[in-house]
Order: sequence, then C-alpha cells, then structure tokens
Amino acid sequence: MKQSLLPKILNYCEDRISEFDLIPAERKIILQRIADYIRSKRENNQAIQLVYICTHNARRSHFGQVWGAVAAAYFELSTAITYSGGTEATQMHPNAVSSLKRTGFDISKNEHPSNPLYEVNFGTGLSTACFSKVYDDESNPQNNFAAIMVCSDADENCPFIPNAEMRFSTTYDDPKAFDNTPKQDAAYDERSAQIAREILYMFSLV
Repeated sequence: MKQSLLPKILNYCEDRISEFDLIPAERKIILQRIADYIRSKRENNQAIQLVYICTHNARRSHFGQVWGAVAAAYFELSTAITYSGGTEATQMHPNAVSSLKRTGFDISKNEHPSNPLYEVNFGTGLSTACFSKVYDDESNPQNNFAAIMVCSDADENCPFIPNAEMRFSTTYDDPKAFDNTPKQDAAYDERSAQIAREILYMFSLV
C-alpha cells in the first residue's frame, strides 16, 4: 500500500520518519505501549481499531485519525482502522482542513452547513472520512478498540471510555490558540507534523 500513496504524502511521511530523533524519550515510551497493543491485535488476527479523542473532535483528533490511516497504509497494516470523536460534536475545523490540503491531501466535502463530512484522500483507493462526532457515535467502534486521548481537557474530563480495551494519553498543544493570528497556518502545520511524526514512529515499532 505504501506505493499507492500520493507522491507528496509519501515524501511527507519520509521526511517525518527522518525526524524520529526529535521525539522526546518520554513520548516514545507511550508510543511503544500503543505499538505493543497494535502488535498484540495483529498477532491474534484481530481488527486494530484506534479512536483518537479530543474535546470538540475538530483539530487534533482528526489529525490523529488521518495520520493513523496514512501510517497504516505506509507500513502495510491493512487491519488497522482509525477513527476520531469528541466529548461533544462541533465540526472539523477549516484550519485543520486547510493544513491537510497544504500537506498534499485531496479533500472533498459535502455541503452540510454546520458539520460537513470531509473525504480525505491520500492515495489510490486510500481515504478516510472525517466529521465531528462524539466518541461513541454509531460510526465509531463500540467495543474492541483503543482510546487515544490527544487533548488534556478530554483526558481529564472523560476518565472512563466505555468498552475501550485500552486507553492511552498522548496529549498535544491546541493550535486553536493561534487562530486569526499571523502564526495560524504555521501552528496548524507544526501540530499536524508532530502528530504525523509520532504516529509514524508508533507504527514503525509494530
């Protein structure tokens, strides 16, 4: 599946892989635990279901879903499927969509006024559907999944995720802090790159 990635996405992945040394040692410990979970599921011929969770399911959790799907394709783990959700539903933020477009994703959307559905394409026959939803939405797995918390608010305010087999905390700073400032685009691109780097590292351990 690696060869099926869009060329710009493939090059982006390889750039992030070259930056693994930038990941702090304490982060690598957490990422190793998630990799161990993934490996265990694969060795037992079970579906690998990862749900990235943040408060509004608007920015970081969608970055997690998208880069998880890309990493699974890059490392040819076809049984790995990534999802996202929030403690409340809003919409996938346009700034996050714009950042992914700058990276090279081919993105289309429906015209729902308040909560559009985005089809994020990253290669031949490779895509993931993004829209804001609560973590237990019917479109997400209801059991046999790992919950990956990507923001501190959701991690603190949602201490229990029903039916999750495992729960991991990989919190990231919110690029929302830079909305409507000159640093907005750079902040979103930096956060997307950090999440991509760490998820690619995680999958490389499997």
